[in-house]
Amino acid sequence: MIVRKKDKVVVLGITGKQGMFWTEKMLGYGTNVVAGINPKRAGENFQGVPIFASTGEAAKAVGADVAVGFIPPPMAREAAVSAMEAGVKLLVVLTEHIPAQDVMTMHAAAAKHGTRIVGPNTAGLVTPGECFVGIMPAFVPSVFKPGRVGVISRSGSLGTLICLNLTRAGVGQSAFIGIGGDPMLGTTTRDALEALDKDAGTDAVVIVGEIGGAMEENAAEYAKKMCKPIVAFIAGAAAPPGKKMGHAGAIVTGNAGSYPSKRQALEAAGVIVVDTPGQIATTMKARLGASVVA
Repeated sequence: MIVRKKDKVVVLGITGKQGMFWTEKMLGYGTNVVAGINPKRAGENFQGVPIFASTGEAAKAVGADVAVGFIPPPMAREAAVSAMEAGVKLLVVLTEHIPAQDVMTMHAAAAKHGTRIVGPNTAGLVTPGECFVGIMPAFVPSVFKPGRVGVISRSGSLGTLICLNLTRAGVGQSAFIGIGGDPMLGTTTRDALEALDKDAGTDAVVIVGEIGGAMEENAAEYAKKMCKPIVAFIAGAAAPPGKKMGHAGAIVTGNAGSYPSKRQALEAAGVIVVDTPGQIATTMKARLGASVVA
């Protein structure tokens, strides 16, 4: 799920306002965008990128490793399943408010075709200095810089803030993985943590979590086995129990998914948990010193 410059990227919905804007940004940053999809505009091109009627046609003509969708909720399922049937192995689903039944269908298709879904409701993936897929400001040098700290976040805005603070502190990032804010995610915090643990270019990891669900507790089980240092921040410390806050999955019932539960699990696994986002960069810099400072 760490995107690379060689990966062939297909943009679903390339001719929409957001599709055009972010495709131009991705191309400018070095992302290998090889095709766009719009059945009504097949045969045309955008910024030199050929447009096809389907992902299947694009895959046969130019190849397709990664697909990213700028697709409205009612059409997201069809576009996603079509991409998976075409052989796409990494699908970045930016769309939020996709009907639950449609998301379940997408996950079933992913299991059938061996596709990794990132999202729904993700801000995307960034490999600083190399490429990005989605709607993160990878092209802003004050936010992202190449380095050796991986960042995992449910929230795109919080993830951007953390990367900004890391960059200001002189700490570059190896990868940003936005897992998304949907209740039924294709990639969990633990999945992303395992990927960064196996990545030779990552020396340390930042986890930006939220109350609700059990993803951080599950990630803590894996963190116990890791040698790479981890610093975490959990949003929602002051949220009242039983009230939905923020993302669709951020709801706490009793102690399950609560801030204390997540913090205790992570700290028991050797993770440093800070109280505010502003403490992450200084804590990480102190933990690793010059080894992560570009």
